[in-house]
Amino acid sequence: MGITGSIIVYVLIWWIIFFSILPVGIQSKKEKFREKIEGADPGAPNNPKIAKKFLITTIITSIIFIVIYYLVKFDLLNLRKYLQ
Repeated sequence: MGITGSIIVYVLIWWIIFFSILPVGIQSKKEKFREKIEGADPGAPNNPKIAKKFLITTIITSIIFIVIYYLVKFDLLNLRKYLQ
């Protein structure tokens, strides 16, 4: 796997994991709005903790990528062989 392919695989895995982790631990505002505030969604979370989710996503993605990289490097995961 070349450097370009590695970067593409890492980014794809990162986004999939990020969108999977994004809704974890979200609590919406439980109070009802007495007046309509322009641009404020009552279902928006109080604190989405995005930085923590970025870090968790990066750690999980790195572990998964290392496993995939070594499977490809040691020819344990070779899709070209199965497609012929």
